[in-house]
Amino acid sequence: MSAPKNRCPALFITAPGSNHGKTTITAALARYHVEQSRKVRVFKSGPDFLDPMILERACGLPVYQLDLWMIGEAECRRLLYEAALEADLILIEGVMGLFDGEPCSADIAELFSVPVLAAIDATGSAQTLGAIAYGLANYRPNLLFTGVLANNVASIRHNEMILQGMPPDLRYFGGMPRDNRFVLPERHLGLVQAEEVHDLESRMSAAAAAIAATGLADLPEAVEFISPAHKAPPQLLAGIRIGIARDTAFSFIYAANLDLLRAMGATLVFFSPLADAALPDVDSIYLPGGYPELHLQTLQDNRAMKSALQTHFQQGKPIYAECGGMLYLLESLTDKAGNRADMVGLLPGHAIMQNRLKGLGFQSAPMPGGLLRGHTFHHSLIESPLVPAAFGERVQNTSEGEAIYRLNRLTASYLHCYFASNPNATAQLFLP
Repeated sequence: MSAPKNRCPALFITAPGSNHGKTTITAALARYHVEQSRKVRVFKSGPDFLDPMILERACGLPVYQLDLWMIGEAECRRLLYEAALEADLILIEGVMGLFDGEPCSADIAELFSVPVLAAIDATGSAQTLGAIAYGLANYRPNLLFTGVLANNVASIRHNEMILQGMPPDLRYFGGMPRDNRFVLPERHLGLVQAEEVHDLESRMSAAAAAIAATGLADLPEAVEFISPAHKAPPQLLAGIRIGIARDTAFSFIYAANLDLLRAMGATLVFFSPLADAALPDVDSIYLPGGYPELHLQTLQDNRAMKSALQTHFQQGKPIYAECGGMLYLLESLTDKAGNRADMVGLLPGHAIMQNRLKGLGFQSAPMPGGLLRGHTFHHSLIESPLVPAAFGERVQNTSEGEAIYRLNRLTASYLHCYFASNPNATAQLFLP
């Protein structure tokens, strides 16, 4: 018996590298088609948290990650197939450049036969943009390369010069004009979180209007998505209530992680370490990553929340903390300006924000229930007398990965884990 199939228009938005405007263009495309009363599902390749926040606002639906190592082919296939069942359009934003990484964006596009659109920043170039596009289109013969969109086009004349250099067998969809209304603000970990950009709606609407004047106003060709064999995860968390920190300080949460916890039977209850004075009635705590360093005074002053977390820990209940969530549990956190604040104090040690990236890349995390796959991306360093219980295992080399700390039922690390990579190991983190 053949696997179920479904067809849906789809497009993979990529670029020669970072900072070509992929997120802006993907968000603009999504918002344009939503304004045409279409249901749009958007995905982000790679482990990014911040771009999906923008893309979710653009399409009005949860945005999931696609990655052939961290998530796996079968899970990627399931997510795309289920999206195709309900969507009028699927958009996938690539990560970095089209061929960067192993596996790379091109691997996803080729594996699922999704046509590729290259968004290329035209700043400082004109006819040469055609040569860049030609290289992207021909570097890998089996890739379905549908065409090019120029970004940051300065004028009508600039657009004409770009068109002059475009190879005749490559479709030029036109250009997005250089306009400050489209630009998305950034900070040290990437884009500013969607809910912190007060004029995000007007930015996306303006960009969507520009899309209407390009060849991308029409739906792309339909792609056939095939359902993989899939079985429901075991009900290992039935009856367990998990409290999850979620606010502007703690927001790096994969939607798929929440889906898995619910699918395993857990009840999820959200709380804010910034605003709440007490924990909800829960069995376990999940402190995800985010930007605690931007909220030092508020976190320090919320003594009631710190006390509640200390009580939860003293009662022997599980706490799982990732990256920023781990920094919050230390004795103190110091930002780049040298401002120091007292944190929860469950983990001995102190963290200091740095001016440069201090951790990046995919790693496997040896947890009590087995290996979880994930990634690290941080600008801080920790000084702690606590001896790590284990270390992450890097994908690209054999050097020691991120420290994984365990103290009673508290597990903490810089690693952001993708729970569906090992449901059994995930359940062990939260079971009382």
